Amino acid sequence: MMKKEDLRIVYMGTPDFAVESLRCLVEGGYNVVGVITMPDKPAGRGHKLQYSPVKQYALEHNLPLLQPEKLKDEAFIQALGEWKADLQIVVAFRMLPEVVWNMPRLGTFNLHASLLPQYRGAAPINWAVINGDTETGITTFFLRHEIDTGEVIQQVRVPIADTDNVGIVHDKLMMLGGKLVTETVDAILNDAVKPVPQEEMAVVGELRPAPKIFKDTCRIDWNQPVKRIYDFIRGLSPYPAAWSELVQPDGEAVVMKIFETEKIIKSHQLAPGTLLTDGKTYIQIAAADGFIGVHALQLPGKKRLKTDELLRGFRLTEKFRME
Repeated sequence: MMKKEDLRIVYMGTPDFAVESLRCLVEGGYNVVGVITMPDKPAGRGHKLQYSPVKQYALEHNLPLLQPEKLKDEAFIQALGEWKADLQIVVAFRMLPEVVWNMPRLGTFNLHASLLPQYRGAAPINWAVINGDTETGITTFFLRHEIDTGEVIQQVRVPIADTDNVGIVHDKLMMLGGKLVTETVDAILNDAVKPVPQEEMAVVGELRPAPKIFKDTCRIDWNQPVKRIYDFIRGLSPYPAAWSELVQPDGEAVVMKIFETEKIIKSHQLAPGTLLTDGKTYIQIAAADGFIGVHALQLPGKKRLKTDELLRGFRLTEKFRME
């Protein structure tokens, strides 16, 4: 049996979520022979090129690094082949062409932040919270042609509390993901893997997708029931943040991001989006079957504030409305 020090691993990932798994491999004594991450991106006012979190970690630990623009580029394929990987691991990266995922003799596995086959796609954590799920999880699976459809190796289930936002769930899954990645490598080393085709797995209810989230996706519809709006807001908090237009008495509108809320179930005759406030301590917004109590929010160009902090510096009356 091969030892973990001899197993040549290539790791692929980009955001913070992917750093924890790489850290667990490096600190666990696994042989990471190379790291692949996205090219540097311009960020901020000066458009200074910014390293991905995975690149930052790789540089700090002197790990060989590739940042291909195109994953089918011949020079990249050749450089990847020279690393002679036995196994490739993908965490929050890009869709790989077959020439890449089929290269190592032991294959390529992916860590996905859902209980596959549920929530295939780019934003599984957001959609699980938006949809009001009470459970999610992480899955390792072997890569195949169709995205997020390969045979499942291992899964870990994680409860979602009614007060959890996507940031909290993200961090839980990230920490558990690092452990699951090393456990999956160990299982492959010990020849103890019995992968299960996703079509053979029991699923409760319908399969839900997890498409990429855009700005328009994040707009709040106040015609929805309170619970749906509450879940929608926490499923986008702290990032990218749910938003609505705050329409002023003169008709001018500004975008207001909303981060923390409470559910107030109460019958009323007000139009959805009607705003109730004492101008000092609370903001409540009418929904179909009650109100959303707003606890933390942000105006354009300002920092995120608690409701009472914002009301001290911004004159808000019940003549305003949300659309």
